[in-house]
Amino acid sequence: MPKQHSTLFGNDLHQPKGIGVETTAEFLIISQSLNIISGSSTSTGSFGHVLATTFKGDGSSLTGVTAEWDGTHSGNGTITGNFTVSGNISGSSTSTGSFGRVNVAENIVTTGNVSGSSTSTGSFGKVLGDGSSLTGISGFDYTSGSSPVVSTNPSSIGATWINTTSGEIFVATDISTGANNWLGTAGTEVEPDAAYFGSRGLWGGGSTDSQSNIIDYVTIATTGNAIDFGDLTAARSGHGSCSNGTRGLFGGGDAGGNSNIIDYVTIASTGNAIDFGDLTNSKYGLAACSDGTKGVFAGEVTTNVIDYVTIATTGNATDFGDLTRSVYTPGACSNGPRGLFGGGSAASRQNVIDYVTIATPGNATDFGDLTVSRLHLAACSDGTKGVWGGGDTGSTSNVIDYVTIATTGNANDFGDLTVSRTRTASCSDGTKGLFGGGYGGSNSNVIDYVTIASTGNATDFGDLTLARYNSAGCSGN
Repeated sequence: MPKQHSTLFGNDLHQPKGIGVETTAEFLIISQSLNIISGSSTSTGSFGHVLATTFKGDGSSLTGVTAEWDGTHSGNGTITGNFTVSGNISGSSTSTGSFGRVNVAENIVTTGNVSGSSTSTGSFGKVLGDGSSLTGISGFDYTSGSSPVVSTNPSSIGATWINTTSGEIFVATDISTGANNWLGTAGTEVEPDAAYFGSRGLWGGGSTDSQSNIIDYVTIATTGNAIDFGDLTAARSGHGSCSNGTRGLFGGGDAGGNSNIIDYVTIASTGNAIDFGDLTNSKYGLAACSDGTKGVFAGEVTTNVIDYVTIATTGNATDFGDLTRSVYTPGACSNGPRGLFGGGSAASRQNVIDYVTIATPGNATDFGDLTVSRLHLAACSDGTKGVWGGGDTGSTSNVIDYVTIATTGNANDFGDLTVSRTRTASCSDGTKGLFGGGYGGSNSNVIDYVTIASTGNATDFGDLTLARYNSAGCSGN
């Protein structure tokens, strides 16, 4: 037989119904009020649910009661789970505790505002939101109106920083004096430049119709003319250059004949180059790139061999593998893991882009094609995009192409150099890409720059100390 509900209509309380006399296994349903006048100390019983319009009495003797909250609570409350609010949370000037008088052991999640007066005190487990309106924040290792920078030295990994202007919270994920990594809750990453970038850009060697040993440098972040850095060990042109951010290498080239010389400089200190070692054979028309550890050199009309060195350690180069074809005067760049060699000439002008994984010696693989077949072009990157500028298409070119290095495919048009020219050289600080020197009917000293993240035409940066072509560029600190 089905269970029966006990129902009291109106104020009919004279016949006992389930309180102290009988146990109601399901519901006690009252259409108006439940008025408990008295009960003995021996009264017992239980309900599944009591549903009523109102309850009369202060309820001071009730235990084990759970209310369905209508959104308004004037007393104290403790919530042991998550507290989700779609509107605003606010506290009066006398609010105290963990926010007003609501203690939350886990999270308060609100899509509105969290506010309180200057006298509100207490703490949360977590407040989820952008935090942009929060003030008086405590519990962070560092509090500032701005975000941390690379040179902000925290006390330890895991140290926290809040930007009270934006509300973004940062955690130190890797620490090294002056070169720290911070990760923000809005996805902001603060990290040192990749090892193959740097704030100082160098151009070494080249030709004025006779070979040059001059090394120029600029501060890439600041437009202006180049300054003399020092000299290569031998005057030459048509060589390749790369760096590990500290040491810059210049390898091969034409020194009155093909050369196998590798020179190096310490980029932070002006001065003349020092002998590093030798390439596997004498080559002209090279390009080079780096992952910050290995430097790879490739390009020469009679061979497709790729050489590599460990930049931090002087010594001779080792065979890395082969390009997909023998080609000279390509342009090379990298995103660290992947090195790209694009364009050049192999009996005819090429549009092919090859790539290698720099950490792992082996043969190159086809990446895609440039927008225009050409040789004597230069390349650089910001770690995401690789850009090639200038070159010889049968006439001097102002074309700048780009690819996303992590994704194989054909290049797209980026913009134009300020002056059409071939045999230029390039470097980057990870933001700006510079193209310096070249030949455009006469020797050029022009340095152009682009902001690599944003497609568009190049802008004049300044001038090299000497107008020349077939130089080689790298950057570091």
